[in-house]
Parts: sequence; structure tokens; C-alpha cells
Amino acid sequence: MATWRELFPHATPTEWGDWRWQQRNALATAEELARVVRLTDEERRGLQLAQGRFRVAVTPYYASLMDPDHPSCPVRMQSIPSPRELVPGPGDLEDPLGEESRRPVPAVVHRYRDRALFLVGDRCAVYCRHCTRRRLTLAGVDGFDRHAMDEGIAYVRQHPEVRDVIVSGGDPLVLSDARLEELLAGLRAIRHVEILRLATRAPVTCPMRITEALAAMLRRFAPLFAITHFNHPRECTPEARQACERLVDHGVPVENQTVLLRGVNSSARILLDLNQRLLTFRVRPYYLHQGDLAAGTAHLRTPLEAGVAILEQMRGRTSGLAIPHLAVDLPGGLGKVTLSPDYRIPPPAGDGDLAGTWFRSHRGEPSFYPEPPSGDCTCPYEEVYYAARAEPREGAPETA
Repeated sequence: MATWRELFPHATPTEWGDWRWQQRNALATAEELARVVRLTDEERRGLQLAQGRFRVAVTPYYASLMDPDHPSCPVRMQSIPSPRELVPGPGDLEDPLGEESRRPVPAVVHRYRDRALFLVGDRCAVYCRHCTRRRLTLAGVDGFDRHAMDEGIAYVRQHPEVRDVIVSGGDPLVLSDARLEELLAGLRAIRHVEILRLATRAPVTCPMRITEALAAMLRRFAPLFAITHFNHPRECTPEARQACERLVDHGVPVENQTVLLRGVNSSARILLDLNQRLLTFRVRPYYLHQGDLAAGTAHLRTPLEAGVAILEQMRGRTSGLAIPHLAVDLPGGLGKVTLSPDYRIPPPAGDGDLAGTWFRSHRGEPSFYPEPPSGDCTCPYEEVYYAARAEPREGAPETA
């Protein structure tokens, strides 16, 4: 495989390591991408159809990870548009998560009672072909300006039930440090906001964005979690490791959300490899997302049972730390549910009268778990503890 110096001979090492240079020099046309890979007729057709319809941009760094010979390369499949993006799929939705009806101001989506999503814009360093917010990146209108930011912060301030804010977009790390710091400072100044999360694919697509200055700035807003998005072991480069470890070294925990993509990572072997590598980066595998019903992504979605089968193959072959939750974000904005293999089995003949449940191990061995003598799960000290803290007992999160 060619090195970046061979692929981009006019770039100096200083330029290559500059995230601004990476964003300014993103590849977007067939002519530009053909300097990196041997485009197929289908890829050329996809790029042609994308003009005026879909955004295309691939940082030189991420493009350098592409296999030049194989169109089934996972980086190519995530970056280069396919003609199949124009083929309607069953259940396709422009707004698969029902965000627009729960968007009280342009910058905020408020789906869950105690959490809010803060949208910083519609721009990304790389436009993923499986993006769930394609309606925003297709629009070509950056709605994030000072007024939108101030209006969004005011909304969060006026809603004391919001304790957790996820800053997303687009990708927040296309913003300058100064602009991002201004936003985070405004949110952190709100007393009832306990947790901040920053959703970004920069460690994967433009790891040079994670500078010492950025990591130190993010640390000042702790507790703040970085949520990133590795989908394949090919993305686990030394540069990506350095970016993740820099965040962790500065006290910013990093968690990963993988999207299950047909033909990209729809294999237990690939996901085992990916998640075990991420743990060595000190990144915790968090969610394995079933593909959302975003219009134009049906060719990348897997059957629900495929994800459950993959989890079953992973169980027993690796540490539980490397096994994410398989999540389905229900259409219409009804929230996430998680799926997992069912290890319960019918009781064998002559089981007897002892109350309990029969299970199978990951190897298929039966095992009996008896019920305890009492089913009373009351916590006697609960009311005393919360009365002393003068805090109301929280109910289950609501989707509203």
C-alpha cells in the first residue's frame, strides 16, 4: 500500500499533520479520488449522481487508508457514494429518529427528559455514507451561528431537567478551538448540566485534530466524555491511537459507537478484532448500532438477527469489556432498545418443583439458577438516604 508521501507528494510533513490542511484539502471529486484508488464504474457513477444531491468529502489522511484495488474496502464503502443511495429501501425515512418534531430551537433536539442533543452545524471532515442525519448534510445550510448557539444555551438553561448534553452535528471538531470552547463554557456554566458529551469522528477520520491544546481545553470542562465512531480495524492506525490516548491522558474518557454495516463489519471476527484493538487504545466499546432507517442507506443495513448472532459468537471468545450493547434506535424518536441473545432454555423433563430458571452457556451447556428465598427487593434505607439529601427520587427517563 502506498504511503501518504507517495499519494500526496506535494504535502509537507507539517501540512500533513495540520488538521486545517486536512479539511481544506478534502477529496470530493472522481478526479481527486482517482489519484488514490482505482475507481470502479459503480463508484464513478455514485460520485456523478452525488453531485447536487449528497455531500462528499474525504480527508487526505482517511483516503490514505483506502485499499486502492478493492472496492469492498471498508474505508471506500464508508466514503465513496454508491448509486444505491438513490434506491428507496423499506421503511426509509428522511428523519429516522424523529428529531425534527423534538427540535424546539434550531440547535437543540430534546428527545429524552434528562438529555439534550446540541447540534453545532451540518459540516464534517468526512461524510459517512451511512449517516443518520443525511437530511442535514444534504441541505447544505449551516444553521449554527452565534444566535443559534445562544438560543440553544438559553433553552438548556430554562430546562432544569436536562442534566446531560451531547454536543454533535455534523462534527463539532470541524469548529475552531475558540468557538468550541465558547459553546462548552456556556453549557458548563449551567448549574443543572452535570455531564457533557462530545460526539466526534475526528480520531478516526482526522486524528491530527486532537491536539495537545484541544485535549487540555476539553479537560477543563470535566466531566466530559468523547464519543467516537470506529467501524473497522483498518481505521485503528498509530495516528488514531495517539489521538485517543492523548484525550485519555488529559482526563477525557473515550467511548466508541460502531454502526453495524453490511459488507463492512458484519462479521464477529471483524468486530472482535476492532473492539480488542480499541481497548488497547484505552477506548471502551459502548454501542453497536443497528443501522437507522435513513433514506439511502438500506444497502448497508443488516437484518436484526445478524447483530444478535454476532454478539452470540463474540460471547465467550473475548472479555465482556470488548462486547458492546447492540442498540436499535426506534423509528419515530421512541428511543433506544437493546438486543442480546436469549440464554434461557426450557426446563428439562423431570425438573422438579424448585423455582428458578434454566440457562445455556455460550457453549450450550445447561445450568440452573434457583430463585432466592424472598422476592422482596425493597431497599429499606432508600427513603432515609434521599430525604437526607433533600433530592427527589428520579423516575425512568421519558421520551418527549
